[in-house]
Amino acid sequence: MNDAPDFTRLPDLASRRLGAGVVAASDELFAEKENLIKADAPTYASFTFGNKGQVYDGWETRRRREPGIDWAVIRLGSPGIVHGVLVDTSFFTGNYPPQVSLQGAYIDGYPAPDELSDADWFELVGVQPVEGDSVNPFTVSQRRLVSHVRLRMHPDGGIARLRVHGEVVPDPRLVAQGQVDLVAVELGGKVTDCSNMFYSAPANLILPGEARSMGEGWETSRRRDDGHDWVQFALAGPGAVRIVELDTRHFVGNAPGWARLTGTSVDGQQVEILPRTRLQPDTRHRFRVSAIDGMDGLDGLEGQNSPDIVAARLEVFPDGGMARVRLWGPLTDRGRSDIGARWRNAGGVMAQ
Repeated sequence: MNDAPDFTRLPDLASRRLGAGVVAASDELFAEKENLIKADAPTYASFTFGNKGQVYDGWETRRRREPGIDWAVIRLGSPGIVHGVLVDTSFFTGNYPPQVSLQGAYIDGYPAPDELSDADWFELVGVQPVEGDSVNPFTVSQRRLVSHVRLRMHPDGGIARLRVHGEVVPDPRLVAQGQVDLVAVELGGKVTDCSNMFYSAPANLILPGEARSMGEGWETSRRRDDGHDWVQFALAGPGAVRIVELDTRHFVGNAPGWARLTGTSVDGQQVEILPRTRLQPDTRHRFRVSAIDGMDGLDGLEGQNSPDIVAARLEVFPDGGMARVRLWGPLTDRGRSDIGARWRNAGGVMAQ
């Protein structure tokens, strides 16, 4: 959507790509609940009938003949703070729900479906009307930590996709010691800005797993001037970048020719992490960071001697596409403390 709300720049916490799952539903007779969180846009082929009627790429329940509502529970890929949701009713024209609502809950661990009914569910989106064959946006003002959401249809019908956009708040108990991907969305890394996202979003760069196609990476339009494209990241926490991974897999004729990476320290100083370096198409590049800002090397540097980077900027020359970006290295003591503080402030459980 060209006029998409600002919250759609945040990660989709309910995406299958992030590890989300649909764990339970009241009914899914016509179309299965798992379609709700498919990463791809919904599709439709007319006069495609199965044993239960027209096949829909979404979640569709039977027509209710008694009072009540239908619902589906989604376990988010990462716990977080929800800022907004999209309820997509694409291709549901005479069978969409007239109203929907959304609840959230934080549940530690991995509860079974029958354990979810007793959770402390709270309102994220009150009962709201929706339009058929449309993407319906709803802003969320509740700022509580959420691990599961419950989508409710009043009373029944079909929904193609649910997008739950928000900030990842990682569980500090699950953040590994030693080297981590400092920009990973699962740890709270985020894309803060970019020069161009004509073909696909830069937020794809820091998703978990490998890109399966060009469409799952970041690709800019072709430049016809003397400039170059770039994307900026906020790290999950201050850390020391040791390995830079730039993956151009699937980009065969449209990979950047060169790339450069710079970082921003806590005190605002700019340091060069990776000088302008030639890239190859369809290649997973891994570069060891051997010197930053005049230092002889990073081997053995720990604690206060490590570069304290909080943000990074990737420049590509002149344009093109990339599948994934990984910045491997240890979090500083402050970085780990910041992650713990965000978790506690959001209401996360700290006991083992």
